[in-house]
Amino acid sequence: MPDLAAATDLLRLLADPTRVRLLSLLAREELTVAELTDATRLVQSRVSTHLGKLREAGLLRLRRAGASTFYGLDEAGMGDEARRLWALLRDGVDDALLAEDRRRLRETRAQRSGSWADSVAGRMERHYSPGRTWEAAARSLVGLARLGDVLDIASGDGALAELVAPRARSVTCLDKSAHVATAGSRRLHGRAPVHFLVGDMHALPLRDAAFDAVLLVNSLSYAADPPGAVAEAVRVLRPGGSLVATALRHHGHDAVAATYDHVQPGFQPGRLRALFERAGCEVSFSEITSRERRPPHFEVVTVYASRRTDAAGGASRRAAGGVR
Repeated sequence: MPDLAAATDLLRLLADPTRVRLLSLLAREELTVAELTDATRLVQSRVSTHLGKLREAGLLRLRRAGASTFYGLDEAGMGDEARRLWALLRDGVDDALLAEDRRRLRETRAQRSGSWADSVAGRMERHYSPGRTWEAAARSLVGLARLGDVLDIASGDGALAELVAPRARSVTCLDKSAHVATAGSRRLHGRAPVHFLVGDMHALPLRDAAFDAVLLVNSLSYAADPPGAVAEAVRVLRPGGSLVATALRHHGHDAVAATYDHVQPGFQPGRLRALFERAGCEVSFSEITSRERRPPHFEVVTVYASRRTDAAGGASRRAAGGVR
């Protein structure tokens, strides 16, 4: 909680209409001083002065690319009070001048560049173009995979299984909810290599070393015992088999996460790496791979691992009666 002086300084900083105009543009994408000058029709010295004040207050980040310097809104780095006040301004202000700034920015870029690709070069992942979406990319890139027997733990109704099934010998979807499993089975009826199973990720009703690949995608948020769940996933993985996991990075938004029945407050990349290494995996990657644009800006950690050929892979308590 800021003291009176800090709160007053923050209010004074964001009480200036010019600074709000600049932040509104920079919240959408990174821009140079020249681009901001063209969009706002303000003199360069004035734009630079305001950018300096905003950066000094921790609201902006700076990135250099060759001879160019790009400014962007730093929502991840700004304080909680500044983030809340900016969200109030962003969501509560709808002004014709802000719309005019955005229109002029588009026109300036169109005049400077003969193509859409040129206008967004270096920032393409932030811009939409018809047919160029992350879903489309995922569905096409999965065609590069050669999958054998796949286990999707905490699969939900099989959205991921639908994606990988054309490249897999078989896909087993496991979820603790019989209702969800039934819904998924109905939705994917006729997809020969996909079948659903009701079970607990902490005690998989599956025999040892039954799968070539195991997916723990957004699963560990629901694990009461993450080390136990990871050990079970490794147990049913064949030596040398691949494991992919994604999980939220550790966060403080418990109320939001609880809405989706999460029981874990996320994981740091180092902790996930340690969990899989202790369970008998070689971990080739454990890093933050994305940050959501909408508040509260959850970050996602992705893990790529494979079961060591010399690993025990967990207890074999389900070997006798397990499925597969």
